[in-house]
Amino acid sequence: MYSNTDLGCDLKANLQSDRRMKQGKDYQGVLRLDEEAVVDERLCRDPHYTFVEVLPWDMKRNPCVYRGKFLSVTRRDDGSLRPNVKPVRMEADFNIDAYAIGVCNELRQALKGLVEEGE
Repeated sequence: MYSNTDLGCDLKANLQSDRRMKQGKDYQGVLRLDEEAVVDERLCRDPHYTFVEVLPWDMKRNPCVYRGKFLSVTRRDDGSLRPNVKPVRMEADFNIDAYAIGVCNELRQALKGLVEEGE
């Protein structure tokens, strides 16, 4: 047997994808030791763990639907679009007008493509 295996324990599972754990299915999450094992003359109690399932990495809440040089656009759960401006690098050759026009053109391009997709 493995040295890091706990044979006797109580486990509470908080799942998001299933009501009860299914045999053979893998779950992503966090396992926490809530209470150490207690062993004395009158009492023998197993350790208690809590497992909390987290959403898999491939299930994004707000997926990115456009990624450009100046901004990205995400789609929210309600279907609305949210433009996110990327951080500005203020370097020696930074030109405010060129930056503003670049953001405007990229936002127009992103929205034009996304609105045409929805029609």
